[in-house]
Amino acid sequence: MNRIMHNATNTMYNLQKQLDLIGHNVANVDTIGYKNRSASFQELLAQQANNQPLGRYETMRQTPAGIRLSTGAGLSQTKLNLAQGALKTTERMLDFALTKEDQFFNVKVTENGQSSTQYTRNGVFYLSPINNSEVMLVTADGHPVLDSNGEQIILPENIKEVTLQPGGVLTSSLNNGTAIARELGITQVIRPQMLEARPGSLYALPNAEIANANDIINDINGAQRNGIGLQQGMLEQSNVDLASELTEMTLMQRNYQFNARSVQFADQMMGLVNGLKS
Repeated sequence: MNRIMHNATNTMYNLQKQLDLIGHNVANVDTIGYKNRSASFQELLAQQANNQPLGRYETMRQTPAGIRLSTGAGLSQTKLNLAQGALKTTERMLDFALTKEDQFFNVKVTENGQSSTQYTRNGVFYLSPINNSEVMLVTADGHPVLDSNGEQIILPENIKEVTLQPGGVLTSSLNNGTAIARELGITQVIRPQMLEARPGSLYALPNAEIANANDIINDINGAQRNGIGLQQGMLEQSNVDLASELTEMTLMQRNYQFNARSVQFADQMMGLVNGLKS
């Protein structure tokens, strides 16, 4: 009976983690540029028993398959789904949508006094004043957007219009008729499963993998910029399929209920055994 309870409680623990993951996806169904995560179950450590004794005066019996005693089911590593989300037209000049699944905007994030480059698919940008004569291109959370050289995009305050040119080039027209061109920093993610999710629809490299960054990401520069997929006046919506997530949530809740009932039945049977009298 203890084995039944151990198997059920192990599975319930991992089912709860799956429910938390589904709940996180559902909560971000309207988050710009959000990418959903999924996970599958796998069998935990199992015990293989090939020799099965029949009795005191009998020899050991060897069966072809033996008995496989499991310890429950566990979640495998979660998987980031980079499938393209639907594009929504906003007609706002500082809204940008990436149309290639493996491309991300580069932003500078400062945490605990440490600055690092992180990546996002959320293209809602703003011009934030930094002094009386200059503005800086930032995300909705105030993080500076970086150019192709890893520098902050700082422009004169008297900007009239910002237009997107091929290759991810932003051309800012000034009131005096002159124009300033800056290349948006765009990174191609080669191994998306290595990225760590951060608050605000951001992704970062794990500290242990920064030395091997070239195997995970590729900063798009030079002739490669001709392959950038970028649209102005549009935003990429979340790629969460709400119907699928709710269906999966119902299945996980039913599985959780069945395992909870297994624990209850095992407890009742142990109570019956303890109540037997010789």
